[in-house]
Amino acid sequence: MPKRRGQRREHTFAEPRELAALPYAGYLEPFSGRLAQSGDYDTVLFDGQEFEEEDARDARFMESAFTSVTFTGGRYRRARFSDVWLNTVRWVGGDFTETSLADAEIIASVLAGTAMPDCRMRSVVFHRCKLDSVNLRVAALREVSFVDCTLRDVDFAGATLTGVAFPGSSLERVRFDKARMTEVDLRGATALGIADGYDALRGATISGLQLMELAPAFAHLLGVTVSDD
Repeated sequence: MPKRRGQRREHTFAEPRELAALPYAGYLEPFSGRLAQSGDYDTVLFDGQEFEEEDARDARFMESAFTSVTFTGGRYRRARFSDVWLNTVRWVGGDFTETSLADAEIIASVLAGTAMPDCRMRSVVFHRCKLDSVNLRVAALREVSFVDCTLRDVDFAGATLTGVAFPGSSLERVRFDKARMTEVDLRGATALGIADGYDALRGATISGLQLMELAPAFAHLLGVTVSDD
């Protein structure tokens, strides 16, 4: 059934959709030019653009699609992305502080050195993405899934994670210091490399095998000495 505006999309791990399958695909208008501060972009197709050091603070993107787009640097504070589809998009650096993403599908994309502190994500699915040195401190993630992704040096310190899952994803040196978790499912992660914040796993679900792998860190956290002597 096509999605209507205001109707919440079901949160699943299904294969990502093609551009033509989007309910608003037939209404998309190609974009040209530069982004604008407080710009309003509704049913717009961004295809192949390279945005370098743009100022799109407070911009609004709704029912829009991005394919093979590159964002290099730039200012996107408080920008809003609602009901958007992004495929093979690259974020290199850039200030996305206090941005919001809702009902978003992000496919085969790369975020590198991107600053997204205090951002808000709701009903977002990342498919086969790479997140490297992404700052998500004090962000709020609700019903967000990282499917077959790589998260390396991602910082969730102080973030709130609710209904977040990592099926098929690899976590490397991820930080959860002072994060708050509710119904977070880590069982599907292929690697669980945590650099900091083991105590924040309260509220998360892990597998028995992951528990064995994390046991030394838990023992250290509790001040327990493990010795067979």
